[in-house]
Amino acid sequence: MEDERRRVRRDVVSFVRRSARMNESQERAWAAHHDRYVVAVAREERSTSVAEQAPLDLVDLYGRAAPLIVEIGSGTGHALEAAAAARPDANHLAFEVFAPAVASTVGRLATEGLLNVRIVMADGVQGLTHLLARGAAEEIRIWFPDPWHKARHAKRRLVSAAFGDLVASRLAADGALRIATDWQEYADHVHEVLDAHPRFVSLNPVPRFEERPLTKYESRGIAAGRAIHDLAYRARP
Repeated sequence: MEDERRRVRRDVVSFVRRSARMNESQERAWAAHHDRYVVAVAREERSTSVAEQAPLDLVDLYGRAAPLIVEIGSGTGHALEAAAAARPDANHLAFEVFAPAVASTVGRLATEGLLNVRIVMADGVQGLTHLLARGAAEEIRIWFPDPWHKARHAKRRLVSAAFGDLVASRLAADGALRIATDWQEYADHVHEVLDAHPRFVSLNPVPRFEERPLTKYESRGIAAGRAIHDLAYRARP
């Protein structure tokens, strides 16, 4: 376990740091709903880090035992909201690093009365590493990760062989990893890394994932003439 944690811990992250300043609406949502939805965890030095600690007690966290669906990089929560509504039988856990985005998300969840969601403000890699037990998740979803186009930035891409090892360990037997991207080069990168990964079986090609709503981000990609790539992999039992 210690070797696994050492392998996936890294200072290079897959996201760009942005302003934490909230608008008035976000501040109101944060004040009203933060305690219900946002999970407090022990940190290391960085605000987006997660210190080594016991995995989350999911039954205690959600008040029930249910399948767990994890979203990495939930943004302002449109896909997360849709997923929670479509799968009320499941518990939903999201990792997102930007406070304004989380504030918008909790406001949206509260408005819709969705109580089966929890959010951790942290790097998803560290969150999976330190907060989830092996085999805890039914699905792990990553919608439109930053493709990091330039060659010198390729090391910042979220999907890597080490990340594949981590995800496979956190998925239940036959659990699924789902990814969507609007960049052909990133889809090619995912295929290159995961098609040959010994812990996954490719389910590709797959149709558009019906539970994922059409967001403004995806719409911009389509308007720019980019194809949307849905990719899916099954964890080997």
